[in-house]
Amino acid sequence: MAIDRLQAARAAELIAQSDGLVIAAGAGIGVDSGLPDFRGNEGFWKAYPALGRAQMAFTSIASPRTFHDDPALAWGFYGHRLALYRETMPHEGFALLREWGAAMDHGCFVFTSNVDGQFQKAGFDPRAVYECHGSIHHLQCLEPCCSKIWAADTFVPDVDADACRLRNEPPRCPGCGGLARPNILMFGDWGWIERRSEMQAARLEAWLEKVRRPLVIELVAGTAIPSVRHFGQGVVQRGGRMVRINPREFAVGSAEDVAIEAGALDGTRAVAVARLTRAGQTRPAHWP
Repeated sequence: MAIDRLQAARAAELIAQSDGLVIAAGAGIGVDSGLPDFRGNEGFWKAYPALGRAQMAFTSIASPRTFHDDPALAWGFYGHRLALYRETMPHEGFALLREWGAAMDHGCFVFTSNVDGQFQKAGFDPRAVYECHGSIHHLQCLEPCCSKIWAADTFVPDVDADACRLRNEPPRCPGCGGLARPNILMFGDWGWIERRSEMQAARLEAWLEKVRRPLVIELVAGTAIPSVRHFGQGVVQRGGRMVRINPREFAVGSAEDVAIEAGALDGTRAVAVARLTRAGQTRPAHWP
């Protein structure tokens, strides 16, 4: 797909004019790193054929009820994802975003609905990341018996991928000894402990108060679960501008904003080329 160079050039101009970068990232940003696309049952079942054979939708497996009813199945799914995210290296677009933010007066802050920890792995300051749906790299009690949240670092899942079932012991709550679950907001979830995400949200709000010319770069955030879109639009309503990078739902609401029809990696690369052109430099030789 050919990317509109004029739109990329306008995005480069907005980056040059802004004093703080807001990175608003949806699930699609990880596709270019090799992470599965859960968009629709077809994509989800392709990644997890055992759940496809059982006709089990994402909304069913991603539920506290499944941890209560079948812990081995629930932790087979989340354990597989935890191992996958630990192994996955963030693509080059993450480094470009970090570079753009570092050049601004107030740096950057990430708002993401993803639970994979890819921004931290890509070198972003963990104190400048707001994970609105939580993180798979942190655990909590399933009940919950208390408000404790702890790192999942010591849990190494052994998953039978063909059956999507955990073979080793699941993590346990250090308080009551009961089953632990990821500190992630699931479907039909009344037990998610929000304390960690609330602290991240407070840091983001304090940062936004200092920024006078915020630029939102929204990356592959869909409308089915519009958390990222709603947040980015809120920043625009506070006087910010928007660059939306999306291969399908790329339209923007204002002529002052920028729409780039592309995936996250291709879109960020196109903007990077436009920035180099603006500075009189050339395209990096290692890019395809």
